[in-house]
Amino acid sequence: MRYAFNGNTEIKNRLDFDVVIIGAGIAGLYTALHIDNRYSCCIMTKEGLDISNSWLAQGGIAAAIAVDDNPHLHFEDTMIAGAGLCDRDAVKVLVAEGPTDIRTLVTMQVPFDLDAEGDLQITREGGHRRNRIVHAGGDATGRETVKALARLVYPNQNIKFMDHTFFVDILTDESGAVSGLVYADSDNSYGVIATKNIVIATGGIGQVYLLSTNPSVATGDGIAAAVRAGAELKNMEFIQFHPTGLFSRNPEDRAFLISEAVRGEGGLLKNRAGLRFMEGAHELNELAPRDIVARAIVRELERSGDDHVFVDITSKDEEYLKTRFPTIYSECLNRGINIASDWIPVIPVQHYLIGGIKVDLNSETRVKGLYACGEAACTGVHGANRLASNSMLECLVFGRRAAANINANLAENASPADPAIAHMPSRPESDIDFSALRMEIRRLMHEDCYVIRSEARLKKALVRVNEILSFLKGSFSDCKAYIEALNVASISESILSAALARKDSAGAHYRED
Repeated sequence: MRYAFNGNTEIKNRLDFDVVIIGAGIAGLYTALHIDNRYSCCIMTKEGLDISNSWLAQGGIAAAIAVDDNPHLHFEDTMIAGAGLCDRDAVKVLVAEGPTDIRTLVTMQVPFDLDAEGDLQITREGGHRRNRIVHAGGDATGRETVKALARLVYPNQNIKFMDHTFFVDILTDESGAVSGLVYADSDNSYGVIATKNIVIATGGIGQVYLLSTNPSVATGDGIAAAVRAGAELKNMEFIQFHPTGLFSRNPEDRAFLISEAVRGEGGLLKNRAGLRFMEGAHELNELAPRDIVARAIVRELERSGDDHVFVDITSKDEEYLKTRFPTIYSECLNRGINIASDWIPVIPVQHYLIGGIKVDLNSETRVKGLYACGEAACTGVHGANRLASNSMLECLVFGRRAAANINANLAENASPADPAIAHMPSRPESDIDFSALRMEIRRLMHEDCYVIRSEARLKKALVRVNEILSFLKGSFSDCKAYIEALNVASISESILSAALARKDSAGAHYRED
C-alpha cells in the first residue's frame, strides 16, 4: 500500500519549503536551529509543543563532561547496555560529539541544574559507571530543553510552525527521491507541500501498547509513512519497557513515569514483603540495565501473584525530594502517595522504541532526501537496549548532523517542482470503530509482545494484526482516526515480525523459548 490517503482525496492547499521537519520535540527543534537561515523550513506537529515524548522526558542527557569521565568510558557503557549489537561507528560519533552539543545547549540557555559551586550538576543513572547525566528542573529536563529551543526557533523568519497538522504521506518522484508530502489540517482539509527534504522526528510508537509512558499522539505516523515511501526499518523487535511506570488500577492514555533517576538517587526496588529482589540479580542491583530490571520485576510478579512492586525512596527527606523530583513528588501526592514516607507502586511499561527507520551517520534513509532523527530513527547507537539518557543526546548529535547534510546538499534558490501524486484507485468507505480496533491491537501487543515473549504468542498476535491490517488497507475513512489505526497496525506488524525473526534473546528482546 503506497499511500494512506484515498484516490479521490481532494487537495485544497499547496505550499513549498526547502525543508520540512515532522515533529517539534528536541530532535525536530534542534535540527531546525541548525538549518541555514537562507533556506525555508517548516516544522509540522500533530498537536502543540507540550505534547511530545521530549516534553515528558524526566531523566536527563548523558555526555562525558565530568573530570573523571571520558568518551571511551561512555562508549563502553553504551556497548555493554546494547548487548554488543550497537553500531560502533554511530556510538563513537555520539560519545565524541555529545559533549560539544551539551555546551551548545548551555549557550542556548537551557536551564540545567547547577551544584553548590555553580557548575553543572552531573548525576548517574542505570548502566552508567560514571556520573554523566545533566538535568534541568530536577526531573523536567525534556520540558525545559524544549522550551529553551522553542524560544530560539520562534523568532527565525525562515522557520514556520504548522501545529495541529497531521502528517499523512511522503511523495516521491520517478527516481524515488522525496518530492513533497501530504498533510491534513485541523479542519481535515488535505494539502500538499513541495519539498526535497523531509526530516522525520515524530518520536515513538507508544500507542501500539496498552501501557506506555508516551502521549496519545505517539501512533508511529512518521515511521509508517516512511515505510510506505520505501524506507527500511531496523531493530523493531527491540522495545524498551521502562521498569518503573507508576501503577494505576484505572486505564490511562499515558502511564506516568517514575524516572530511573529516583533509583540513581538511592531508590530501592522491593516486593510487598519489603524484600529487595534485585540484590544478587545483577552487580548493579537497582541500577542494572533496564531490560534486566524489567524482567526481574515481571518474574517477581509471576512468583508473587501481585500486580505491582515498589520503589522505596523514603531514605531521602521530603525537602530533598520536592527539589530533586518536583514533578514526580507532585504527581504522586495528587494520587495519595507521599514519596517521602510511602513506597511508590510501579510496573514495567512501554517507554522507548530502540529500533526505527534505518539511517546512516548523517541521518539519511535509503530514500534520497528523507531523513530521520530522534526516537523514530535507528542510528544503531542503542543496539539491543538503550542506555539511560542516551536518547536525548542522540536527538542532538544526529539532528545536527541531518541539518549539516541538508545544508551541504541544498542548491541555493532551487525551488522544488510541484510534486505529482500518482493515480491510485479509490478504496471503499468504512464507518467501523477505529478506536476499538486500536484498543484490540494494544491489548494484543501487551499480552503477546511484552517484556517476556514466546513464538506461540507472537504468532497468535501476528495472525490477528495481519487480519486487521488487511481490512484497513482495503478500506478508507476520511478522518485521522483511520490513518492512525492503519499506522498502529502497520507498526505492530513490523514489531511482531521482527520479534519472530530473532530467535535468540538479546537486550530488550527476550524470548523465553
